[in-house]
Parts: sequence; structure tokens; C-alpha cells
Amino acid sequence: MLLNELIASVRPTDRAAYDACIARFDAVAKPVGGLGKLETLLARAAAIEGSADIDIGRKCALVFCADNGVTAQGVAQSDSGVTTIIARMLVRGKASVSVMARACGADVFPADVGMRDTVPGLLPYKVARGTGDISLGPAMTREEAVKAIEAGAELVRQRKKEGYRLIAVGEAGIGNSTTAGAVAAALLSRPAEEVTGRGAGLSDEGLLRKRAAIERALRVSAPDANDALDVLCKVGGFDIAAMAGAFLGGAVCRVPVVMDGVISSAAALIAVRLCSAVREYVLPSHLSAEPAGKLLCEALGFEPVLHADMHLGEGTGAVALFPLLDMALSVYREAATFSEIALEAYKRLPC
Repeated sequence: MLLNELIASVRPTDRAAYDACIARFDAVAKPVGGLGKLETLLARAAAIEGSADIDIGRKCALVFCADNGVTAQGVAQSDSGVTTIIARMLVRGKASVSVMARACGADVFPADVGMRDTVPGLLPYKVARGTGDISLGPAMTREEAVKAIEAGAELVRQRKKEGYRLIAVGEAGIGNSTTAGAVAAALLSRPAEEVTGRGAGLSDEGLLRKRAAIERALRVSAPDANDALDVLCKVGGFDIAAMAGAFLGGAVCRVPVVMDGVISSAAALIAVRLCSAVREYVLPSHLSAEPAGKLLCEALGFEPVLHADMHLGEGTGAVALFPLLDMALSVYREAATFSEIALEAYKRLPC
């Protein structure tokens, strides 16, 4: 489906299903709202599905692999060769997200949307062999950005067709915390120093290089904060573009898509700026340790469940939410209700 068709196909979520889910939670013999944000997330899943009979049984993670030309500026500890190594681990099921997903019964689908190398076993959606160096000029053309967005949406469509009811998104690509920082700086009108962290672990000198690269990118390409696609193609990455597409695809296919850390948060904000209704289809998972993470979540109006200073990437934070949602859903379905134990139900007090 083409980008304009994706945007035109997004419909509001079902508020009646949301309210019915909250009412059922309130009937469970426990304090009202006792499971906190987990109740709210499941109610949002109900609104997305259009039914209070929530089904998130089959889960997976989509991991988008891509390289970023800005690594030439020394903004990361490693070069693009490490992207290839991580991609091979994903194919073998040995990457961190693969192991975590297996532990909670979820599947992982890694895709090449813009790697310099070609790794057998990745889903083949390569738009180009890495982006341009954003500190010197645009990352990609507008047409390439659209192609990557459409690829992400298509992958969600396929997983929904295969029966997956909850999808996490993640990424693998050296230098992508720099592109995410640049996207955040552009969309939020923030200086580079406020959005730039150490990524996978930079020295003080490396952090200064990273900030300088973002500052140059914003100055050289002057992305338009009012045009999310312009920001994406000038200072983003193919992984960010594909994740933005996955969020759009989730909204079109009515399947919840779980946001990971700072890089997928940047992608989520791109998607929401393209189509505001997409926000209701995105579930936050954790608050990234990267400085831009909190700013992006605030811009999206999200309060993540997990606060663990995670910054691993690959979708690991999103997958970490899966078992919590499963446990909350078990309470929703199986725990005793007030009527079953002949106790007057607790009342929801006005705020």
C-alpha cells in the first residue's frame, strides 16, 4: 500500500471497547486500577482490536537493520561492520532480542531495509546500501524515505495476516542514536546537546563529535520541523523510516505496535506527525536512558511502564513488556471478581 493510501486508511480506535475493558478490570476483586498502566495498555489494545475480549496471544518483534553514513564522523564506537555482525546474530537467533523473545514465546523477524552488506536470512527490503552522511547532506531522497516507510507497513500487514496480534519494533544499525537525536532535535526544536547521549558507550570526545555531527546536519540540510517526511529524509535513517511505517501499518491493520527506546520513539513521532490518529495504535514500553527518550515520550504524550535505564536497542525494551502484558491479561481473564466472592465492588473515585 502506498504512503498516501496508508494515511487515508487509518481510522479512530474503539472507545467503547476501551471503556468495557476498564469496567471489566474494575470488576476484578482488587483495588481499582491496581495494575496501573498495564490496565491502560490493555484497554488501549482492546480499543485497537475493537473488542474487550483481548487477544495478544501470538507476538513478535520486527527488527529493522540499516547502516548510517554519519558513522564516518566517529559518532559511534564501531563502524558499519558491527551492523552486519548483529544481523548475523539475529538470523542465528543469538542476538539479545532473539533470546529475550524466545524466553517469552515470541518470534523475531529481522529485515534488511538499508544495510551496506547483504546478510542471507534477513527479510529483503533493502532500499539502498546505507544512508548518506547527514553531517554533509541529506540521508536519503524523499522517494527512498517513502519506500522504507511502505516496507515497514507491509511487514506489519504480513505478520497480521499470519496471526500475530501484538508486534514490537526494534532496530540494528551503528550510528542510529545519532540519526534519532537529529530527528528529535529537528522535530522538537531542541539543541543537539539536549538530545544527544552516549549511545552504546561513547567517550567524552566521542560525545562531542556526535553533538557536532548533529549540529552540522541541522545546519547543512535545514529540515522543516513542520514536515515530518522532510525531517526523515534529511537527517533520519532507513531503520527509523521503516519503523515509522510499521506504526502506520499497525494503525491500518488494527494491531498494537509496541515502541522500544529512543530510536523507535523518533520513528513513532514521525508516524504521528504524518497521521495524528496513529498515536492510539502505539504502546510505549520503556523509558530510554538516552536524553531524547524522555523528550520524545513527552511529545507523544506517553508514560512508559518500564524505567530500567535500558539502551540496548533491537526491540529488547519492547519485548520486555510482553510478559507483563500477559500477566495482566491473565488477571483480567481469570482472577476472581467481586460478585464471585460476594463482596461489594470498590468504587472508582473522581480525580
